[in-house]
Amino acid sequence: MASYQGSRTEDDRLTRVSHRRPLRDRCTHRVEHRPRTRAPGAGTPRPGPPPHPDESQGGAVPFGSCSAPPRFLASPALIRNDGERAVDSGRSRTVTVAVLAVLAAVSAAVSAPGTAVGAPGGPDLAAIDRFVADYAEDAAYPGVAVAITRGDRVVHVTGHGRGSSGAAVTGSTPMPVASVSKSFTALAVLQLVERGRLGLDDPVARHLPGFRLADPRGAAITVRHLLSQTSGITDGTLPEKSLPQPRSPADAVTRANAATLATDPGTRHTYTNTNFHLAGRLVEAVSGERYADYLRRHVFGPAGMTSTTAITLTPRDLPAGVEKGHVHAYGASIAVAEPERFVAGSDDVVTTAEDMARWLVVQSNGGRTAEGVRLVSAEGVEAMHTAADPRWTYGMGWDTYGGRVRHGGIWFTYAAGQVLLPSGYGIAVMANSGVALGNEGTGGLEDGLAVLLEGGVPETRSRWAVDLVLAALTASSAVLGVRALRRTAAWAPRRPWWRQALRQAHRLVPIAALVALPDLAGLLYPGGRDITHAQLAHYSPALVAWLVVASAVNAAVLVTRAVALVRLRRVAAG
Repeated sequence: MASYQGSRTEDDRLTRVSHRRPLRDRCTHRVEHRPRTRAPGAGTPRPGPPPHPDESQGGAVPFGSCSAPPRFLASPALIRNDGERAVDSGRSRTVTVAVLAVLAAVSAAVSAPGTAVGAPGGPDLAAIDRFVADYAEDAAYPGVAVAITRGDRVVHVTGHGRGSSGAAVTGSTPMPVASVSKSFTALAVLQLVERGRLGLDDPVARHLPGFRLADPRGAAITVRHLLSQTSGITDGTLPEKSLPQPRSPADAVTRANAATLATDPGTRHTYTNTNFHLAGRLVEAVSGERYADYLRRHVFGPAGMTSTTAITLTPRDLPAGVEKGHVHAYGASIAVAEPERFVAGSDDVVTTAEDMARWLVVQSNGGRTAEGVRLVSAEGVEAMHTAADPRWTYGMGWDTYGGRVRHGGIWFTYAAGQVLLPSGYGIAVMANSGVALGNEGTGGLEDGLAVLLEGGVPETRSRWAVDLVLAALTASSAVLGVRALRRTAAWAPRRPWWRQALRQAHRLVPIAALVALPDLAGLLYPGGRDITHAQLAHYSPALVAWLVVASAVNAAVLVTRAVALVRLRRVAAG
């Protein structure tokens, strides 16, 4: 059995924070193994729930046997310590405040899940279906698929709405699950650890030929650092979305070698896809198999996930029927393709709700399928689900907080999420519309389903409010800009030219905001995230449209007034 514990001091043991119930308590919640029956709306009777996106919540689920609790702590580096006139001036303030307020809404728009009170019996599947349909409509998701499991049983698999092709979404409809894929990569690495092929605290450079960062501290990056997102690589030190995209995992290593580190390895958690690009290549180097082939043979196949695949580059490698997801603008969902991005190891899995149910069973059943096929040890599952340092909540491919274990996934055209509840339920959600300003993924749907499963009354939220505000701002910018243009002839003679010029400086604000928008958006995320202007147009067409209109009309006003001032000075000098 592989060891998941790095060397620690006694003080380290005392400061460890557990996000799960003690093993002895979990033993009393063992789920009875029983034959699987076909659940209403579940399609084919397949076991297991789907995985979750880029967020995670810690939670205890009955895993494995009741032997002595395993210890999952990080290596010492993880424990060692430690970022016009009145009209013109009024409009200036309005534009400035509005830019900041709208951008701030990116991180603040989170739905209220409701209050859980504990369900006395089994879940109300009809209520679940109604909530999914209502949420999809309110949040403007064209299509949603959901899987719910408990222990080793599939409770419910359902779909709602339609895909970009017009076909109905069901439990067998394939969709990318974005960064939920990180949990698959983590499991693949732990399989190799348990087979003795590498150790979690081995330096990555020992197993990954050609991995030589420009920063000499890169030599200290371990396998554990990659999986726990504590390598020191960030989107700021390696802007992986705006750089040229690799064509293979090996190319991703070459690109990563140009990175510097924001912090020493193991001292800070900062989320970036690059860590998992490197982990995917690590699987290739150690196993001798292509990464996608390894997942098919050793993860998807044994788990019974027959409709699941992994890709390398979007949109090039997307299967038929999945080429287009949706972006949201002004209440409409527009079918578009995902921008080109390298995704192997980080957000590469394309699967179905039925297959995600099987995956959830593995996570809730100590690393085994409902049929007893073991993919990884119960200790390995525990290691992935446990944050090894009290300074952060991320485990390995899973996040832990609020008593739940989860991970979210967001593309610009798709979103997904998976969550494991302390009650033993697992939830997976997939949606064919991507992350957007005012709707940061499927977390609200997942949390609402959790409230339902625990006997509460969930809430939904509208995705339209932000776009309605942006539409009003766009119209106001256009109207005020046209008004300023029409007043140019009367405006120029009123004051000294230099004072007039200074009074126009505020018109540069929307132009500067448009230019700096990727950086402003990135600052809303801890550690910063990398995003391009083209990707921002997918993220929020309404926001980009407002800034483009505001920039265009203000640029036009600046040019016309500059011409008017030059002419006025010539007349005065003549």
